[in-house]
Amino acid sequence: MSMNLAEASVALDIGTLFVIAICVTSLLGLFLLFAWIQERIQALAWWGVAYLIGGFSGAIWRFGDVIAPSLPSGIASILLFIAVGMIWTAARLFHGRPVLWGAMCLGAAVWLIACMFPAFADSAASHILLSSLIVAFYTFLTAIELWRERRNSLIRRWPAIFVPMLHGAIFFFPVALATLAHDANGVRGPATGWIAVFAIEIVLYVVGAAFIVLILAKDRTVRFYKMAAATDPLTGLLNRRGFFEAAGIVMGRSRSRKAPVSVLAFDLDHFKSINDRFGHGIGDATLQLFATVVRKTMRADDIIGRLGGEEFVAMLPGILSDAGAAAERVRSAFAAAGAEFDGRQIAATVSVGVACGSPFAPIEMLIARADAALYRAKMNGRDRVETVDAAVGGAPISRHKKEGAEADGARKFASRLQCREDTPPTLTPNNTFRTRLDAGCARSG
Repeated sequence: MSMNLAEASVALDIGTLFVIAICVTSLLGLFLLFAWIQERIQALAWWGVAYLIGGFSGAIWRFGDVIAPSLPSGIASILLFIAVGMIWTAARLFHGRPVLWGAMCLGAAVWLIACMFPAFADSAASHILLSSLIVAFYTFLTAIELWRERRNSLIRRWPAIFVPMLHGAIFFFPVALATLAHDANGVRGPATGWIAVFAIEIVLYVVGAAFIVLILAKDRTVRFYKMAAATDPLTGLLNRRGFFEAAGIVMGRSRSRKAPVSVLAFDLDHFKSINDRFGHGIGDATLQLFATVVRKTMRADDIIGRLGGEEFVAMLPGILSDAGAAAERVRSAFAAAGAEFDGRQIAATVSVGVACGSPFAPIEMLIARADAALYRAKMNGRDRVETVDAAVGGAPISRHKKEGAEADGARKFASRLQCREDTPPTLTPNNTFRTRLDAGCARSG
């Protein structure tokens, strides 16, 4: 069947197909550059320039004797390899990875070195073989870079991975067919017909890849604005809204595994005194320092947010002992980092309360228990970690009731945190601390 396809493709005008491929690639390059001007995403500029270089390479290869007779014979191939290397680099830039200039130009360097050997320079089959290997190599690297992006779900990633993988696989066909380009009498063989197939595939690939890169750019922009709406501008942590949304996702995953979740409530000690003694600039810097410490100390998949003022909260899947160990790491790391700042003895510390419970429990109840443990840490001298031994229970409920209860509880707890006056915890007869949920305000300093 593949041989019939190759023979049928001979009837197509190869020159016309390549002209179409050159025009489509160049127009898409200009389109991606226009998208870069609008979005200011660096990867779009690299991808657009790569398409323009690739289009220029095709024009030289097809019309070199007319438009640039003085250029070296291998310049078209060198430009092509630089273009595919730039596409790989654009995929890296999409995900914040650096430009590897040597690796990007490796394909062109290998081609130049190979051309120095007469046996290679005089063999058309060798040219086809090496060119196909270089293009396939960079295309597979592009697919790997897209696969390494873990922020997108697999459903959204698979087209971005499948298209370059298919393109790279197709470019392995000339490896098997290179020796069939001409028979002993110089008559055109099956491989010649495949040139038309490759021209059609190149057009489909550049169009598909352009749409994929634009979808990636759109996702990046949407994610940027979504994160801006859910991020505290001073510390870079999640704000109240972002924390409750992320915490709901963590609890949902823990429900499916029937695993406990833990909540850590943080409060910087004597923060008002720091503001009064050193000014609000140092106070803001102290908040930023704590955010840096807690990000570096806790795991990447732990949810950390700033609820307001000097109050922070974190949620992580796991048992009480693991959460207590994480809280102690944060406390000790911040005590060391906050001892001195900008040549001044700040002596900033943090108190932490830790609670653990069922993922079916209302989120505001978990935070309230951690809040109660935090009050206990404040009462016992600050700069310490206190835990609530009694786990917060919760039974599975229907989906609609669960979502309504969580949303209502989140609103109630968020409104309770608006006030900043001290409210001491109450002591129950069994010596378990709890927060007075009807107090209408949260702790301070």
